[in-house]
Amino acid sequence: MNTVHCPALLISAPASGQGKTTVTAALARLYREQGQNVVVFKTGPDFLDPMILEQACGQPVYQLDLWMGGETHCRQLLYKAACKADLILIEGVMGLFDGTTSSADLAGLFGIPILAVIDATAMAQTFGAIAYGLAHYHNKLPFAGVIANRVASLSHGDMLAESLKNIPYIGALPRDKACELPSRHLGLLQADEITDLNTRIDAAKKRLIDAGFDYQPAAIAFKATQNQNVKPILQGMRIAIARDPAFAFVYKANLEILNEMGAELYYFSPLKDNTLPDADSLYLPGGYPELYLDTLGKNTDMHEAIKLHQQQGKPIVAECGGMLYLLKTLTNKEGQSQNMVGLLDGHATMQQSLSNLGMHSVELPEGKMHGHTFHHSSLQTSMAPITTSKSTRKRGKGEAIYRQERLHASYLHMYFPSNPEASARLFMP
Repeated sequence: MNTVHCPALLISAPASGQGKTTVTAALARLYREQGQNVVVFKTGPDFLDPMILEQACGQPVYQLDLWMGGETHCRQLLYKAACKADLILIEGVMGLFDGTTSSADLAGLFGIPILAVIDATAMAQTFGAIAYGLAHYHNKLPFAGVIANRVASLSHGDMLAESLKNIPYIGALPRDKACELPSRHLGLLQADEITDLNTRIDAAKKRLIDAGFDYQPAAIAFKATQNQNVKPILQGMRIAIARDPAFAFVYKANLEILNEMGAELYYFSPLKDNTLPDADSLYLPGGYPELYLDTLGKNTDMHEAIKLHQQQGKPIVAECGGMLYLLKTLTNKEGQSQNMVGLLDGHATMQQSLSNLGMHSVELPEGKMHGHTFHHSSLQTSMAPITTSKSTRKRGKGEAIYRQERLHASYLHMYFPSNPEASARLFMP
């Protein structure tokens, strides 16, 4: 079995909001400017962090998740990256040990050293206790060290470093709003919305350097796996995919697997375009339709084009925000409502708090799929679901799966590599 060696780090933290994305982006930019080819992954189902990380490293960022994709899929992604990269960086999800399969599980399985980012705001010696817990909660977990974030001063940083017990103090990122990444209800703003994103990434990089950061990760071994060749069952098929600021939540691996199965992908904007590309199938991914109510509602030419697509018996796959767009109306948090496409008999309203979150599996007529749900809206509908997804959480709430002729709609974001053939059947005439 082929083995390649490549330096790698998994950047994690005690919890969300500690600054993982900021630090990962700063590291990617720093090493890239040293002339290294940096490949970055994101653990978990997040769509927004990868947009930021792509800006930092200059190339596509894929999800690396053991539950959604499975061990073989993750191993293939890592091996492929290690064959071309000088460095692999992986941003973890939530806290180090959080999740159905955690960042710690991923690091332990592949032997990737963990770099913990700890928000040191209003903290002194307890910093060392948290670092010690992260490093020793699981036996034999590879641990590179810690970066202190939001450090108040040089003396504060010295105090934090002195609190560590045989754990390397890799660096510090001073408290500075110029480095912070703005967010909204689903997480960080989309990269294209942050007009000074590169300035913020560069500021974080410079603060690391000014604080004395000088660390080169060690190389580790990545083994090849037997390629799982997908069948070209979508050969010659044309799939139109919504892609603009309202519909940007789509896994790059989903698009890649459709390509590998032979599909030709064409992109359009429900915000700007009046017609659909000439296509056999339509894919409406999630996003922020609630932020663009008037534009989406007034583009009735696009509404009619989508209705005609369905009347012709062609498949439509609509996930989360894509499903909201197909409803009769959508109401934002301010109580403003707008007519949507009207293909689905239902009305959705944005809520002030999270409606559902978590990893899910679902048994579809096409086969079993893995994915996740994360939304702040509630749906009122007379439609009867054909099935309901199953949450991995003990008290998790499943998501309804709706079918209307060849239209598949749900809040569930499906990860197509979890079952390529089942995914293909959703788009086949």
